[in-house]
Amino acid sequence: MPSSRIVHLFFASCVVAASLPSVTSFLTAQTATTSPLNLVTVRNSPLNKPTVSPWSVGTATSRRNELKQHWQQQHVVYMTSDAALPADAASDGSDDSSKTSGGGSATVAELIFNLIKGIVGAGVLSLPAGIAAWGSAPSAVLPAVALIATIGGLSGYGFALIGRCCAYTNTESYRDAWTATVSEGSSWIPATAVTFKTICAILAYSMILGDTFVSLLSTAGIAASKVPVTVGLTGAVLLPLCLMKNLSSLAPFSLLGSLGMIYTAIAMAIRYFGKAYTTSGKFGMDMIASLRPKFGDVGASGILSPSAAILVGMLSTAYMAHFNAPKFYTELKERTLPNYYKVVSTSFAASITIFALMAAIGFLTFGTNSSGLILNNYSTKDGLMSISRVAVAVSLVFSYPLAFVGARDGVTNLLKMSTNARTQNLLTVALLSAVTLVALIIPDVSFVLAFAGATLGNALIYIFPAFMFRGAIKKKADATKGQKREVKLAIGSAVVGTIMGLLGAKMAIASL
Repeated sequence: MPSSRIVHLFFASCVVAASLPSVTSFLTAQTATTSPLNLVTVRNSPLNKPTVSPWSVGTATSRRNELKQHWQQQHVVYMTSDAALPADAASDGSDDSSKTSGGGSATVAELIFNLIKGIVGAGVLSLPAGIAAWGSAPSAVLPAVALIATIGGLSGYGFALIGRCCAYTNTESYRDAWTATVSEGSSWIPATAVTFKTICAILAYSMILGDTFVSLLSTAGIAASKVPVTVGLTGAVLLPLCLMKNLSSLAPFSLLGSLGMIYTAIAMAIRYFGKAYTTSGKFGMDMIASLRPKFGDVGASGILSPSAAILVGMLSTAYMAHFNAPKFYTELKERTLPNYYKVVSTSFAASITIFALMAAIGFLTFGTNSSGLILNNYSTKDGLMSISRVAVAVSLVFSYPLAFVGARDGVTNLLKMSTNARTQNLLTVALLSAVTLVALIIPDVSFVLAFAGATLGNALIYIFPAFMFRGAIKKKADATKGQKREVKLAIGSAVVGTIMGLLGAKMAIASL
């Protein structure tokens, strides 16, 4: 069978696989998820003390004393057992338990839906450009899909490690899990990483919104450039939204983003299999030459190029949801590690399928000319893709302030600033202005996603979970030999993440 037929059949099967899970009609407020490009702030999460921000670099004295007392009283209970694991199970090296240790209010199915919604955001629209960074022939999608699956698996493993640390230490937030497993004095490290990763998220939002609204205006017959559109959108729409005191009414729009991604995946598949963007296709000659399909001779072998690290960095951004891992464990109605593993494995498997589908189809359609925002490649006369632009734009506009508040609160805590209304308003204007300025200077959103993923993303996905797991097992009095061996595996993933991060950051900078 010709290789082109194999590629086509492979991605046809991906389309079928992605369409199998039905979209359920539930959305629990307690499990609103945080992802760099589909981010709902966890500032008001019931799992955090209302007087302490989850982005805090330190802990109030009363909270510190409370935590200290907790460990003095319960150290033996929670560091000598596997989160309510029966004694006979602990002896055989298993950390799975069918016995619940408390529980939240969400079912496994609800949490799977919410985690997929949290992972699959607008970052997936840059993945075709990640493949184009090192490949030019259609066969490049085969190792690219393998890489997407591998990074997705490693990301899922890091997500699972964080939940296990919460189970072993009886903690319910990332901050407390870090304090219990590493140290309280170093809690500023993950807090700083999360804050700057969130700033990178809103920077990417601004860049995507600018490009998307320019295309939408062009569809309406209005010629416009990115600078005035981005500035006008920021001043007239984003600033008033970011100054709102209560953002709870905006949370449902995160669901629109997920539905928009599903629609976009289907629309891209229709255009690819319908050959609408080939030279003789309906829209093949609509775009400028730099956005039309273009292919070369570098196929699967291109994965060995250092430039492949750019795709790795993008994936580290795309899979990011790890700061909320404790919430997904503690919100389980039947809180056991097997149930938590089911949530993580199913969610990441579904996300891998969607990422592979959209990245591959985007690249197979436009090749080396795949834009950092793949929607830019599609004709403004293409009604099918214009609907996708509208869905993405509306989702990002209303998700923007939710992400922005997380970044602003992080900056406030890192700088130990006052939280009065005047200070918050001034900081909102200053931070939003700075982000908008940088969004107008950096030419390609794929650089932001690749560089942020290679640095901050790799730390949050591979390095921090490994050190937390190492600390949890070190303090666990009845840690099994299997768990101690696994520490080496976790540290190994941290080393791999560090190497990928350094190479990815270098290649991202070189791509400017």
